[in-house]
Amino acid sequence: MASQIQDRLTTDQDLLLMQEGTMMRKVRTKTWKKPRYFKLQSDGMTVWHARQAEGIAKPTFSISDVETIRKGHDSELLRCLTEEFPLEQGFTIVFHGRRPNLDLVANSVEEAQIWMRGLQLLVDLVTSLNYQEQLDQWVSEWFHRGDRNQDGRMSFEEAQRLLHLMNVEMDQEYALNLFQEANVSQSDTLEGEEFVQFYKALTKRTEVEQLFENFSSDGQKLTLLEFVDFLREEQKEKDHAPDLALEFIDLYEPSESGRLLHVMSKDGFLRYLCSKDGNIFNPDCLPVYQDMTYPLNHYYINSSHNTYLLRDQLCGQSSVEGYIRALKRGCRCVEVDVWDGPGGEPIVYHGHTLTSRILFKDVMATIAQYAFQSSDYPLILSLENHCSWEQQQTLAQHLTDILGEQLLNTTIDELLMDKLPSPEQLQRKILVKGKKLRAIEDIEVDEEEEEELEKDEDSDVDPGTYPELDTQLQPESQELVSGNKDDEVVACPMSCLLICGHILAQDPSTIPGSSFLSNQDSRTISCPDLSALVVYLRTVPFCSFIHSKENYHIYDVSSFSETKARNLIREEGNEFVQHNARQLCRVYPSGLRTDSSNFHPQEFWNAGCHMVAMNMQTAGSAMDICDGFFRQNGGSGYVLKPEFLCDIQSSFNPERLISPYKAKILLVQVISGQQLPKVDNIKESSIVDPLVKVELFGVPEDTRQQETNYVENNGFNPYWGQTFCFRVQVPELAILRFVVKDYSWTSRNNFIGQYTLPWTCVKQGYRHISLLSRDGTSLHPASIFVYICMREDLEVDES
Repeated sequence: MASQIQDRLTTDQDLLLMQEGTMMRKVRTKTWKKPRYFKLQSDGMTVWHARQAEGIAKPTFSISDVETIRKGHDSELLRCLTEEFPLEQGFTIVFHGRRPNLDLVANSVEEAQIWMRGLQLLVDLVTSLNYQEQLDQWVSEWFHRGDRNQDGRMSFEEAQRLLHLMNVEMDQEYALNLFQEANVSQSDTLEGEEFVQFYKALTKRTEVEQLFENFSSDGQKLTLLEFVDFLREEQKEKDHAPDLALEFIDLYEPSESGRLLHVMSKDGFLRYLCSKDGNIFNPDCLPVYQDMTYPLNHYYINSSHNTYLLRDQLCGQSSVEGYIRALKRGCRCVEVDVWDGPGGEPIVYHGHTLTSRILFKDVMATIAQYAFQSSDYPLILSLENHCSWEQQQTLAQHLTDILGEQLLNTTIDELLMDKLPSPEQLQRKILVKGKKLRAIEDIEVDEEEEEELEKDEDSDVDPGTYPELDTQLQPESQELVSGNKDDEVVACPMSCLLICGHILAQDPSTIPGSSFLSNQDSRTISCPDLSALVVYLRTVPFCSFIHSKENYHIYDVSSFSETKARNLIREEGNEFVQHNARQLCRVYPSGLRTDSSNFHPQEFWNAGCHMVAMNMQTAGSAMDICDGFFRQNGGSGYVLKPEFLCDIQSSFNPERLISPYKAKILLVQVISGQQLPKVDNIKESSIVDPLVKVELFGVPEDTRQQETNYVENNGFNPYWGQTFCFRVQVPELAILRFVVKDYSWTSRNNFIGQYTLPWTCVKQGYRHISLLSRDGTSLHPASIFVYICMREDLEVDES
């Protein structure tokens, strides 16, 4: 069980000091700053804390949960406390997913450096582990958790407790038999390698052994030809099978003799199935594999709504951390709501609410630093400008000075204005989407059209989203909370709004602590300096599809509330598809989603909507779909739309399919699960009763779900063996989501893990699906084992 991490724990000076423990100050807010004793545990994978050195300790975090370590200078919170603590003594632990950062202040610069170097070393080591090393480390962690008295040995009583922790309900006699078989020293306790053998006995994969034996002539090994047959027949590798067989044997066969003879053992076969090459996500789709030379409006663009918010839309915290998190997860369109601020400095926050405020220049500095860390393709700033003329000039100055050469401030020389530039042409460029002063020859919306538009303007109330509000809100109060965006035509006439016990009046200065708010009309005219920075993405009001076709240009962008967009898809689906083939559009959440909940983006992608803006701070199935979809193409934030959504004469209508679009049949056999975690709210002694739900999202006719029966008291190696069949009419738009839940007959089933991916990235055959948490972080080694088969719908072909 020794590993590189274990070796470093005994030799690295920083790690040795961290294992002794350090008193530091934990900082949550400007006023909450309390001393805590932090200590790296002997497994090298967990950090515990207590109120004092001799106090009762509890786990704080696992190294595998840590993304990176930041210096104190890079902490938004610690920078506010420079009068109390030198920034050199502070540092920030940044976690994967949506877990809040942990800000710590050491008693000296030296102590801070020790923890920063030590933690980053461990993070780098964990990141570099291969599959087998990860498994070894995971076994080591379990041994450490099961060894309750920390004497380096495990008794049978400790092993029984460990089984419950590992989600295993096992007959005591059978468990004792496995324990005794592994206890070769006959010392009544398991040590080191003995525990490894005990773990292997627990994790024996009968279903994989049976599959192996189906292709092995002697039941002991797969010859090269037998392995080629398996890859060709079951894994659908076709002509690549011979080359892949040799490659996989070299990669995954543990014995040197097996590699020399080009044969694969049972252990090697299991390693292959559990590797990235045995994963359901096609590895060919992980790098940038799509053509990135088409115009921008040929792509879906990973987009964020009110990016600065970390929680709700009414009283939540605004923070540059929102931009960092969005950009690091591949977002390519961020939103900046900017208002007049004190001292002539524009501020960013959700207008007419109690959300906190941050400086626009700090947002720009953050974007300049993180814009292209996860993707080289263009970043769009959706600028919602509510500033006075004077502060608009400041906006323009900050954009120019802070973003520098990253900011696109002129058209691309060789490109005519008859089509938008491509992601390839705009690499490492930041584009401003906003209002622009119109040229004399531009056609304006005439008074009659604008008057009609005001009549039809969407109230932004989505029936069914908040059913309890649908009956309580009168029409005028629905209009109050609609919160139309800056690039819509009509300003929201907010006379007053009761939120969290406060009355927000039309005059924002009546809100406590809001003396610097501006009550600009949504038709605020851009100053020339700011207008000049809007090059290709001019925001315009939407009147009708006919009006847009006759009057707008390819560089004009309209925004739609989710309700408006949903109604247009239902009533004029084909016209919306053609509109989105001509020019970009953005869809944003309803103003009633004050809790920062999300709509499902699929229904808008079906119509070719490009920038479907999500509340990225909120986990759930909607964000699972968004994250899963944009996991492809290098996580670049750009995904090429199907051809029928890029044709301005397309006949496609997602709501009314005229004829099937290359319909397919999908067969999914859910076979088994491995090392499923416990759900957060159950006792240590409880065992989960897992079931698997297979969800298919796409056009309405394709959206279906089916689920297995639950397996009682077994989260460690449950077996289902159930097969489901889906008929998919438009596979190019289909997305698969696998959700594992803990069955409960008294309440809703509890979430355990999920994995989501596009149809176009699914590998056929026997595949493992690595489960993710609600936050999208890895639950390694938790997985489910499935068989996937796709075939043509013969009934459709014959007709």
